[in-house]
Amino acid sequence: MDTKKFILTEKEIPTAWYNILAEMKNKPRPMENPQTKQPLKEEDLYPLFSRAAAHQEMNTTDTWIEIPEEVRDMYKIWRPTPLVRAIGLEKALDTPAHIYFKNESVSPVGSHKLNSAIAQAYFCKQEGITNITTETGAGQWGAALSLAAKHFGLELAVYMVKVSYNQKPYRRSIMETYGAEVIASPSMSTRAGKKIITENPNYQGSLGTAISEAVELAMTTPNCKYVLGSVLNHVALHQTVIGLEAEKQMEMAGEYPDIVIGCFGGGSNFSGISFPFLRHNIAGTANTRFIAAEPESCPKLTRGKFCYDFGDEAGYTPLIPMYSLGHNFAPANIHAGGLRYHGAGSVISQLKHDGLIEAVDIPQLETFKAATLFARTEGIIPAPESSHAIASAIRCALQAREEGKKKTILFNLSGHGLIDMSAYDSYLAGDLNNYHVPDTEIDSNTANLESLA
Repeated sequence: MDTKKFILTEKEIPTAWYNILAEMKNKPRPMENPQTKQPLKEEDLYPLFSRAAAHQEMNTTDTWIEIPEEVRDMYKIWRPTPLVRAIGLEKALDTPAHIYFKNESVSPVGSHKLNSAIAQAYFCKQEGITNITTETGAGQWGAALSLAAKHFGLELAVYMVKVSYNQKPYRRSIMETYGAEVIASPSMSTRAGKKIITENPNYQGSLGTAISEAVELAMTTPNCKYVLGSVLNHVALHQTVIGLEAEKQMEMAGEYPDIVIGCFGGGSNFSGISFPFLRHNIAGTANTRFIAAEPESCPKLTRGKFCYDFGDEAGYTPLIPMYSLGHNFAPANIHAGGLRYHGAGSVISQLKHDGLIEAVDIPQLETFKAATLFARTEGIIPAPESSHAIASAIRCALQAREEGKKKTILFNLSGHGLIDMSAYDSYLAGDLNNYHVPDTEIDSNTANLESLA
């Protein structure tokens, strides 16, 4: 292993989140009420979210939003996170590229998700909320919110996608250790879950299903709010501490990224690493490439339709302008459970539509090949989700070698894979497969989306 770290001090933790909405020249279309088709107002979100989260979600004017002191104090437990130059990986690839990664796996729960979990739990506590609900795919978000909820004295119910509930029992154990109730989704505890199980008894779930159940529970439980881990604007906002720190650290390294990469499910970690750098492209002072790396089996940005769609399977959420595979899309049971979501957040969708970011879809076997190379050269076993970013970075580094050009590549290592070793066991045993979604399936699943708007 041959690495070089760039470390900031506690005093250099960002004091404000960066709100890219305030600087976007083409802002996303508004979310709509599915019954009236009218644009949502901030107060329309109050029954579901904390008021602070609702306000941040609709804030299109303030470029910088102050981080509450209590939230920032909790960030100090693990932030700032290291920026690392992956010299060992560079040597293994024999590339002239310089590869850097922001190591978000050092948080207490092993991922970047705590950046937003602490903020949203704090807002609920400040409002006097006693109970919160959420969904989780691989369990990274559920683990983060479980810790944050316990810190602020909130009761938490987590609907965990059934395939991950069974694939990743230790993530479930982490949530329960922190005091959360974890329910495999779809379940018989909600109307949405019962309907799905009745229609398809063997269905292994999706993030869209788990969101439906969590939203339903929040709306039918007194003094309870729903807390989301990705997709929406306020979640992306909280994650910008990643890129804001990385900016300072790249300055310490004496370089500026030509390419910035994040894995992509709903958009939380990609937003966090990319938005602070993207603002310089918007201002015309930089020309960085931004790559969202998603699974080949769930290719919403690369092959989805840009339209209004529900954020959940049952249709409980507002209509969101997004790249979508259709809210009824049933993704393959890949091990990157955090990326098995049918749509992309409205901000990222608009940025992709305007050509300010690009996307690639990567087969499962390529991600695990990249992950094992990264582990052997850098010593960190990455989460299956993060391995999509690593695979994309390797592609870019090998292209730089072919072209004989020095490129500076930055990617977000959004989480470690120490709770995902069953996935590595399957890969090393040759038991994993790639999953390619046929065009006919995507066309069929998105055929009626235009009628929603």
